[in-house]
Amino acid sequence: MIKIRKANERGHADHGWLNTFHTFSFAGYYDPSNMGFRSLRVINEDWVQGGRGFGAHPHHDMEIITYVLEGSLEHKDSMGTGSVIRPGEVQRMSAGTGVTHSEYNASRSEPVRLLQIWLLPEEKGIKPSYEQREFPRQARQGKLQLLAAKDDANGALKIHQDAKLFAAEVSSGEQIKHELAPGRHAWLQVARGGVRLNGQSLQAGDGAAVTGESELVVAANGNGTPAEFLLFDLA
Repeated sequence: MIKIRKANERGHADHGWLNTFHTFSFAGYYDPSNMGFRSLRVINEDWVQGGRGFGAHPHHDMEIITYVLEGSLEHKDSMGTGSVIRPGEVQRMSAGTGVTHSEYNASRSEPVRLLQIWLLPEEKGIKPSYEQREFPRQARQGKLQLLAAKDDANGALKIHQDAKLFAAEVSSGEQIKHELAPGRHAWLQVARGGVRLNGQSLQAGDGAAVTGESELVVAANGNGTPAEFLLFDLA
């Protein structure tokens, strides 16, 4: 079964400096029928204006992944970490017992567009930690590129949850297949362009919850525009 969450059904807030869309309930947006999917709790698509951002604020017991699509994002936290995240780089922060961080657009003039993702951890009260890695774009063109997993083999970021996060780009005529083991579920989030998931059309900002399927086939929608998507393989 595939249940599509259309982009225009998401929660939305425009704060001037921040234009944000919430796939699941978040902050002032509450929808009891969209509280998350499996261990996936948050997918926020944010546009942050130049020189603006999120001041220092706390988190605990959450796996937080930041995926920058355009521009650059400056990160600082109470663990002493400071970095700038750019397209092709992915950040993972395990909040655990508690961490405070801030995120600001690293440019004074250009906007930054990002996906912020939260996953519930398998265990509460772990020691906070941070990782950031570069993932070459060519490694996700026409195929799935593993970004994060419980087993951090093959250069993936380590997350404290039985989940795998992949990124991929597909162009006209390309398709990608992914097998789901029995009892596994998936969420697909389209970041750019449009795709067909097992024959169903999805556009930028759309998501899809997948249950009871053994194989996913993701193809470019055929209009000539490349597409980029994230795929979560979830317990």
